[in-house]
Amino acid sequence: MEVGQMQSRLADYTKSLFMEGILDAQFLQLQQLQDESNPDFVVEVVSLFFDDSEKLLNDIARALDQQCVDFKKIDAHVHQLKGSSSSVGAQRVKNACVAFRNFCEEQNAEESRRCLQQVKQEYYLVKNKLETLFTLEQQIVAAGGSVPMIELSF
Repeated sequence: MEVGQMQSRLADYTKSLFMEGILDAQFLQLQQLQDESNPDFVVEVVSLFFDDSEKLLNDIARALDQQCVDFKKIDAHVHQLKGSSSSVGAQRVKNACVAFRNFCEEQNAEESRRCLQQVKQEYYLVKNKLETLFTLEQQIVAAGGSVPMIELSF
């Protein structure tokens, strides 16, 4: 596939992530912070998000499995996950965390477990989609092209 086709495919794929509500404008702001002096900035930040999120999701699952559920601890973890997902533009993860926090406030263990599954589903979806996005970008660079900045209007 030629570079122009790959760039077009990347643009379409990126736009679909916004249209599906997987990403929001914060991701574009993150991309704008990347330049020649730090070409891997977005990948590095998102990789940290992935690492932190995996740990938080495991911590939340462990806390929900306890005999006596500590909802303050769970809420703190969910709050942290909401903040980090918001900072990378993972809109659907953030939104799932908002709902989760409401059930923590109500100390509803059953609904909290359901929300954890929803948050995990949204997290693994955004992780898969961003990994695909980064692979497309790497293929363009490997073919001698440059990654185009995607212009979206909100």
